[in-house]
Amino acid sequence: MTTVVADVGEGTGRVQAHPARGRRRRPPSRARWWVVLGFLSPFVVGFGIFVLYPVAATLYYSLTDFQAGSYRPVRFVGLDNYRALFTESDTFWVAVRNTVWMVVVMVPLRTAWAMLTAWVIIRVRRGRAVYRTLFFLPSMVPVVASALSFIVLLNPVGPLNKVLDVVGISGPGWFSDPAWSKPSLVLMALWASGNVMVIFSAAMLDVPRDLYEAADLDGANGWQKFRSITLPAISPVVFFALLTGMIYTFQYFTEAFVASSSANMTSSSNDLIGYPANSLLFYSTELYRQGFAYFKTGYASAMAWLLFLVIFAATVVFIRASGRFVHHAGGGR
Repeated sequence: MTTVVADVGEGTGRVQAHPARGRRRRPPSRARWWVVLGFLSPFVVGFGIFVLYPVAATLYYSLTDFQAGSYRPVRFVGLDNYRALFTESDTFWVAVRNTVWMVVVMVPLRTAWAMLTAWVIIRVRRGRAVYRTLFFLPSMVPVVASALSFIVLLNPVGPLNKVLDVVGISGPGWFSDPAWSKPSLVLMALWASGNVMVIFSAAMLDVPRDLYEAADLDGANGWQKFRSITLPAISPVVFFALLTGMIYTFQYFTEAFVASSSANMTSSSNDLIGYPANSLLFYSTELYRQGFAYFKTGYASAMAWLLFLVIFAATVVFIRASGRFVHHAGGGR
């Protein structure tokens, strides 16, 4: 039974009924929690099976000598797999060097190229939407299809080298030449940088126009306006592009695997991964070879966890250092 207290509002003459103060609230029905869990169950089950379990399994396998497909008992070896990474494998360091080269060279070049194309496109007065679409379309092409297209385009006897022959330039071997294989992948990345270009275009269009007008009154030229106005205003987008590009390139796999496998079809080598001369051997492709070609599951799991720790540490350092060059709205950093 509910106790009601009547209050008379001052100046209104109305009677207001309120529940008695101090009455205990009835606890929420537990049936509602079952409904919530029911709706969450597809995600919870999928996350547990496809994320939590694989993560825990690879951590356990990295401490064992487990080999997929082998019927021998699994033996706990502790940190031996991690020690073997640094002491017993020559290809591991080759893969590390190639991966670091791609992170240091490809990520800044791709970001700068996307920024440049965005800066040019927003200054086009007629047909801006057409040019933006043309630059964005390559990023929508599946990675395998674009890699195969570049294999054909950059073939030693392919279309690009034929055009170079016409102007008297002897084209390189591209993917079949160890000195040009990684630069060829960089060219592919620049061609498919349209998604980053669109983000830069939106950021540049969001820069206040009055800042450029004030710079014009001061007599600033185009480079001075870009360096002092545009670049600080879009620095959060630059940070985002560099960070996501770094994380992606540390895990660089598909383009390198397709390029090395396709280029190796005309050679006598039996190893499809890393051709030519291990110049396209990256960390993820070496991890794939150890885990799925040599079936060293424990060793490959240790490589996977080391990659996770490196990416995590690099991300933390990059975020901590971002305060020096990222300018936020309002003039702060």
